[in-house]
Amino acid sequence: MQMAKVIGTVVATKKDDRLQGVRLMVIQPVDSKGTSLGSPIVAGDAIGSGVGEMVIYAKSKEGAFCLPDPQACCDAGITAIVDSTYSI
Repeated sequence: MQMAKVIGTVVATKKDDRLQGVRLMVIQPVDSKGTSLGSPIVAGDAIGSGVGEMVIYAKSKEGAFCLPDPQACCDAGITAIVDSTYSI
């Protein structure tokens, strides 16, 4: 799992039936200090994150495991909303 910031939403008038009820969010991967890593990606979101929130996401096939249909065609999925972080 990795951390990212939600930076936008995707509007899709048609999508795969297995993605019904799943919002598509644009997320920017970040490191532990919040510095951007690479390019933004689109992730399925079944937990209700919003623009500006920090989230945890999974990539590859594991990205779909958190969605209502784990067989959905999805390369990344948001698994948690981050309330706070701290360093030891």
